[in-house]
Amino acid sequence: MSERIPESVPTSQHPSHSTSRPKKRALSPSSATAANISHLFAKPDAALALANSASSSSPAYSAAPPEIVANVQGSSAGAGSGEFHVYKASRRREFARLKAMDEEVLGEKMEEEYEKEKREREERDREATERRRKKREGRRKKGKGGKEVGGDEGAKVGGMKPRADVVMGEGGAGGVSVAPVLEAAQEQGLIIHDDD
Repeated sequence: MSERIPESVPTSQHPSHSTSRPKKRALSPSSATAANISHLFAKPDAALALANSASSSSPAYSAAPPEIVANVQGSSAGAGSGEFHVYKASRRREFARLKAMDEEVLGEKMEEEYEKEKREREERDREATERRRKKREGRRKKGKGGKEVGGDEGAKVGGMKPRADVVMGEGGAGGVSVAPVLEAAQEQGLIIHDDD
């Protein structure tokens, strides 16, 4: 780029290229959806081609068998006759119809089994929850009436535990005496004597 002539200016930096052509960038999912919606609202009177919801949920071959069958073979149709292809097509349609019916029955059976298992599972869960609830209530009642849950026998004296160095005498709070103080035992450990 020694000179400032049009041939020496790179194409990407040329002023005519930057204004005439916008840069294309990959669309994010939200901007792609916004572009689709703005495209649809640009022509509000135009007809929309929507996917048929009934065909997507039904099996592949959901047409009812025809009331009138147009191409019925005669009993004299032999091998190599022109009605062979008609026979093959009707046979294929019939097999597709039977397969669709079998798949529908299988799907209904699987759905019934799933619903039955789901009901049984919910019933087991409900029973287990009820058992646990009764057990919790029993523990709660037992804790209020007598022994505290996780507490010691006789620990509840005015809502507090007695001190460790105070021993309760007979008759509850009547005979209070102080427990003898014990001397701490000497620590046992490894003693190393240096031979200097």
